[in-house]
This record gives sequence, structure tokens and C-alpha cells, in this order.
Amino acid sequence: QTDPAIERWALMRENLYQNFRFTPIKTRQTIVLMIGFPLLGGLLAWSTDARYDWAGKTKGTSLLRSPPAPQSPGEE
Repeated sequence: QTDPAIERWALMRENLYQNFRFTPIKTRQTIVLMIGFPLLGGLLAWSTDARYDWAGKTKGTSLLRSPPAPQSPGEE
């Protein structure tokens, strides 16, 4: 014997795309997920592009492509 509530729920899930409507909340979520996250990811990639150089680095060596010059002991 099947439960009618489970059958209604399954039917609703199968036909969800037919009853979908953009509400203000769904519109906001869509904009954030489809525009906001990729934009943030691209900005992060752009800001760190060519900043680090991993080739041939040893322990204690800076990973920055152009590390800052070491300060002399007299400068502070």
C-alpha cells in the first residue's frame, strides 16, 4: 500500500520545472549564484595571477615572484 502524501510529493518533484516562477527571492539568488560567485572567483584569480612562482623553490625561500628587498639592520 502506498502513502498518498508520498505520491503527491513525488509527483510535485517530478513536475517542479512546469510550475517554477521567478520570485524576487529566486531572482536575487540566481543573480548571486550565476554572476556574483564567478565574478568573485575571477577577481581572485586576476589579483593573484603571476604573483607566485613555485618552480624550484626550497624551504625558507619566498614564493613571491619578486620578493621585497631585505632590510638592512640599521633601517627600521
